[in-house]
Amino acid sequence: MYRIALIPGDGVGPELTYKSKKIISKLVEIYKLDIQINEVEAGDIAVSKYGDPLPKDTLKTIDKSDIILKGPVGESAMDVVVRLRQMYDMYANIRPAKSLPNVPNKYGNVDILIVRENTEDLYKGYEYYVSEDSTVGMKIITKKASERIAKVGLKYAKQRKNKVTCVHKANVMRITDGLFAKTCREILKNNVEYNEMYVDAAAANLVRNPLMFDVIVTTNVYGDILSDEAAQIAGSLGLAPSANIGDNKALFEPVHGAAFDIAGKDIVNPTAFLLSVSMMFDHLYSLSNDKKYKDASKSLSDAIYRVYEEGKTLTPDIGGSSKLSEIIDNIYGKIQ
Repeated sequence: MYRIALIPGDGVGPELTYKSKKIISKLVEIYKLDIQINEVEAGDIAVSKYGDPLPKDTLKTIDKSDIILKGPVGESAMDVVVRLRQMYDMYANIRPAKSLPNVPNKYGNVDILIVRENTEDLYKGYEYYVSEDSTVGMKIITKKASERIAKVGLKYAKQRKNKVTCVHKANVMRITDGLFAKTCREILKNNVEYNEMYVDAAAANLVRNPLMFDVIVTTNVYGDILSDEAAQIAGSLGLAPSANIGDNKALFEPVHGAAFDIAGKDIVNPTAFLLSVSMMFDHLYSLSNDKKYKDASKSLSDAIYRVYEEGKTLTPDIGGSSKLSEIIDNIYGKIQ
């Protein structure tokens, strides 16, 4: 039995997770998945109720769980997501940016996978006042973290097109990004079709020709920015799932935020959250080697693809006029 801690989140998170439960329940029933979902409180809602974005009872449940499935969190995201990543050393942030049928984009069939180091860099949070009007932030890059994220990039490249772009800024940050680039070069250069790109050039080339990329391996801050750019290039942040994977725990969540402006209006796009669920099932397959999890993952992603191919129930963020409940029902009906 795999235990999953579900964080509904803030803004659109509760309606998104609540209405997605019927799809998850159907997959559990059809494929006889051995999972137990325990809902926990975290984020802005927890701050308002308990004065703590990650209350002790929530952390107790998460600690006993194998997986965290999370809706978007609001202003306290740093205190929830980043803290959980570092607390459980979930060092690999996997962010696919893949176009879907009937979603307008200028580039055609975009399919990029960003493999982002998830535990260090400036997001380590080591920031200080050195005087009343001067601050400093520490950029932490280690060989160990660089090695293991390069190996994750290598693993995914072997499953895809055997191609990796290492993104850094070692021409300016010669020591920190220099170490990252050198380590990636040592692990990747002779094992895949390998190239390197400065982050500013990578940002420009993503807009110019995203089809030149397959797997991108990069540091924490660059990966955060480039993955949002890539998701929008593919069609919308509402389509972008993500995984945070460590050796002992993993967290799955949509890339987009809590979208307070549309909360409660039944118009949020569930695609990113449900594709994150599909990634979660795929991860459970890698843990268990039990084909039923792989089948459940494929069933869900195929159902989503067919709904987009049909194009009748698309949400406003991608040019449609359907409600969240309508696209959920359509996906539910296409699960086989």
